[in-house]
Amino acid sequence: MTAHKAGDPTTLNRLYGRVSGHKLRKGQQDLVDRLLPQIEVPAEGEVTSARLFGEDRPLHFEIGFGSGEHLVYRADLLPNHAFIGCEPFLNGVATALGHVRDQHLTNVRLWKGDALEVLRRVPDRALSFIYLLHPDPWPKARHAKRRMVNDGPVDLFAAKLKPGGEFRLATDDPTYLNWALMVMQRHGHQQQFEWLARTPKDFLEPSGGWIETRYGAKSRREGRRPYYLRYRRIG
Repeated sequence: MTAHKAGDPTTLNRLYGRVSGHKLRKGQQDLVDRLLPQIEVPAEGEVTSARLFGEDRPLHFEIGFGSGEHLVYRADLLPNHAFIGCEPFLNGVATALGHVRDQHLTNVRLWKGDALEVLRRVPDRALSFIYLLHPDPWPKARHAKRRMVNDGPVDLFAAKLKPGGEFRLATDDPTYLNWALMVMQRHGHQQQFEWLARTPKDFLEPSGGWIETRYGAKSRREGRRPYYLRYRRIG
């Protein structure tokens, strides 16, 4: 795996903003207090499907799952696969826990905090999918190094995905889109990733069992266009 450079986002402590919003309702707080410890990713040690679920399964990893709607949809769609979701925002974690409980999902593990800290503990070539849906665009040029799609994190994605695995990115921010295309093209030249789009429809609409989240639908209502990028790990 490529060594991390100075200023690389994988070496920064924070790639996200606030970690909590309005006070949790009692039912949400109960989920955080009781259910989260039961399905939380361990704080130390290797992160594998065998360790988390007792057997080897195709392993999916979502960075910043928001309220968890995409994560739980995929987990319900693929009950024999294993899913790890990471989200620093407490209110989002509480909402996702409600989905996990209501849908009786047993193939989901959550982490409230930095996704890269967990991702580093996943063995190389262990993941089938990495999802990054509507990340913080950090729109100011001086904050570009904080964007999740940067050389360091993408090198990490390449290391953790198995050959043929997918990295999926959604954004409605034109600056972030152009930035991501540039970064991913560079990693394509490095024989790490292949962009799967063949026609405009392939990146203008979600595909391959990929739902549009509430955030994506809101973007359309407000006149912004979400873009859906799929990349296959080469090798």
